[in-house]
Amino acid sequence: MASLDVLIVGLGSTHGLRAAEDELAGSLLRAGADAMLVRAERPREVRTLALTDLVWARAARRAAVEALADTSPRAIIYSTTTAALLWPQPGAIRFDAAAAGNRPGRHGVWQRPVERRRLAQAPLLIPQDAGALEEAGSPSTPSIVVPIPVEPSGPVDGPRDIAALTYATNPYKKGLDRILAAWDLAREPDEELVIAGLRGPDRDGITYAGTLDHDAYRALLRRTRVYVTAPRREDYGIAQLEALADGARVVTTPAPGPYAALPLLQAGLGWVSDPAPAPLSTALRSALDDPTPDATYADHALSALAPFRRTTVDTTIAESLLPRLLDDH
Repeated sequence: MASLDVLIVGLGSTHGLRAAEDELAGSLLRAGADAMLVRAERPREVRTLALTDLVWARAARRAAVEALADTSPRAIIYSTTTAALLWPQPGAIRFDAAAAGNRPGRHGVWQRPVERRRLAQAPLLIPQDAGALEEAGSPSTPSIVVPIPVEPSGPVDGPRDIAALTYATNPYKKGLDRILAAWDLAREPDEELVIAGLRGPDRDGITYAGTLDHDAYRALLRRTRVYVTAPRREDYGIAQLEALADGARVVTTPAPGPYAALPLLQAGLGWVSDPAPAPLSTALRSALDDPTPDATYADHALSALAPFRRTTVDTTIAESLLPRLLDDH
C-alpha cells in the first residue's frame, strides 16, 4: 500500500468547487507535501436537496474507500461537509458553508444533525472564511481559515465595452429578478447587461450568454465595467472576488451566509445597496458613472485582495495548515 501525506476527497459538484479543490491540491504540492486529489463520480439527478446531498455523500464515500484501499495517507481532507457526511474514516473538513446555514427546514432534515457530529469528530476544520465557522455554530474543533486563492485572469487594461455583467446560474438565489428591475431603471440607451450562466430571451439592453467555460467567463469580466449581484444568500462570493481581480467594479446587496467578499465591498471597494429596485439602480448608476480611472480602480482592488492572493494562501498552507495536518498524525 502506497504511503501518502494528504488525501483530498473532493466533491467536485460544481466548476467553482473543482477549481477550489485543484487550488488546494496545488498549494499542498508546492508546500512539499505528497498530496493526491480524488473526486466523487457525479451521481444521478434526484428531486430534492436532501436526496441530492445523500447521493453526493455516497459518491464521496465510494471515492474515499477506493483511494484508501490503495493508499495510506497521514491525513485526509474532505472538501465540503457533504463529502464528510458518510466518511469511511475521520479527516479534516474544508467548507465554504455549512448545512446549518444553507439547508434550512426539510432541505437539511438529515444533513444538519450528521454534520454537527462530523464537525465535532473532525481533527481539524478548514473553513474558507471565518463566517462559515460562525454559521456552523462555532464548533470547538480546532480550525484554520484558508481562503480560495483569486488571481487576475489576464491583462485588465483593455476596453470596458460591457456596461454590466451578472452570473445567474441559480436565478432566485442570485437575485436576478432584483437585478433586472434595477437595470431597467438604471441603464442608458446604449448600455447592455450580460447575464452569464443562463439562457433566456434577449431584449433591448439585455443579453443572455448561457453557460461559459471559466476562461471565457473571465474574459467577459475583463471587458466589464460593473459586476452586479443581489443575492438572497451568498455562501462565499467567489464571483465577486474574481470580478475585483479582473478590475470590474462590484455592486451588491448584503446577504445572509459567510459572504467573504462583503467586508471588502462594504469597506469602500464596492457599492453596497438595499435590494429594492430604486436604491439598487442608484448604486448601479453610481458605479457605472464612477470617475475613477479603470487602471486605478483595478490596482486598488488587487491591493485589497492581498489576503486572497495565491502567495498569501500558499504561505498559510505551508506554515500553518500542512504542519497541523501532519502533526496530528
